[in-house]
Amino acid sequence: MLQDALAEVGYPDRILVACSGGPDSLALAAVAAYFARRGHVDGHPVAVGAVVVDHQLQAGSADVAARTAESLKELGLNPVLVRAVDVAAGGFGPEAAARDARHAALEAAAEEWNAGAVLLGHTLDDQAEQVLLGLARGSGTRSLAGMRPVRGKLLRPFLGLRRAETLEICRAEELDPWHDPSNADPSFARSRTRVEVMPLLEEKLGPGVAESLARTAAILQQDADYLDEVAESTFSALAERSGRDISLPEEALTELAPAIRFRLIAKAAADVGGQQPSYQRLQAAEALLRRKGSAGPVELPGSVSVYRLSLAQLEAEAREGMEAGDEAGALTKEASAGAAGPRGGARCGKLVFRLSKPTRL
Repeated sequence: MLQDALAEVGYPDRILVACSGGPDSLALAAVAAYFARRGHVDGHPVAVGAVVVDHQLQAGSADVAARTAESLKELGLNPVLVRAVDVAAGGFGPEAAARDARHAALEAAAEEWNAGAVLLGHTLDDQAEQVLLGLARGSGTRSLAGMRPVRGKLLRPFLGLRRAETLEICRAEELDPWHDPSNADPSFARSRTRVEVMPLLEEKLGPGVAESLARTAAILQQDADYLDEVAESTFSALAERSGRDISLPEEALTELAPAIRFRLIAKAAADVGGQQPSYQRLQAAEALLRRKGSAGPVELPGSVSVYRLSLAQLEAEAREGMEAGDEAGALTKEASAGAAGPRGGARCGKLVFRLSKPTRL
């Protein structure tokens, strides 16, 4: 599995293993250490180091990090970096805040050591739990696609391995992994899913539930990638810029399949500086296409306002602006002049995306 993951990213000559001391990441470190001792993967030279991130969220976390670092050194990994992080309170919960802080530390460590890849110990069980949580939250295709095997420098070579198998690797290598008490803490949704929900599903539906959920993620990753590629090329063809605003012609939008149309609205919001909208907010913005005349605004996360401007309104704003001689009017005239369908057909209105509170430079 590790050879395949490294082959996919071109056999980097330096890799880091992200290790918490738990059985999954410690097992991954042991496998990586085998190649470190050999000095190559499939004939390609490789050096293997490790990074331990101390989230400082539990009493004694520094001691756990130190013991883990010692175990990694005994395996032969070099260098072994320990990074303490401050987990800031965020709007998406403590788990997301800890993940963001961890990933920032991993990226910094990879840059410091010039590592071409960082290995993460997520297993098939983690992937299944991710998909199940996405289903419970009513998420879209991208969320249900779960964790990617490769995302930039981050590699997850154990996504096809069960958690029980990582425990077996630790036993075979005579490693004593640390068991994070938060993994059984019912105050966390992921912990409840792991300890309560998944065993119940296996009991009631029979074995193989985790494998089925992970397979679903693999299938949906392909679907999501294709839809994202289509949306990206369509957005590039349709998006029109006037200063900081972005507009999309309504006629072209209404002719698109809904899966692509919603993605274009989300892309336009992100392009002007907004955040990922919820499905309900995307629906509200998309509903502007069925309004008569100018309508809006619909507010999206990140202080983005979406308006539907009819062709008559676009032309009226252009006339007023040109009469006043201001720059905004000139931009509006430019926007109205291009208000044509995707095939040069009838002129039409637009959805305009505007950052209500521009970021100060």
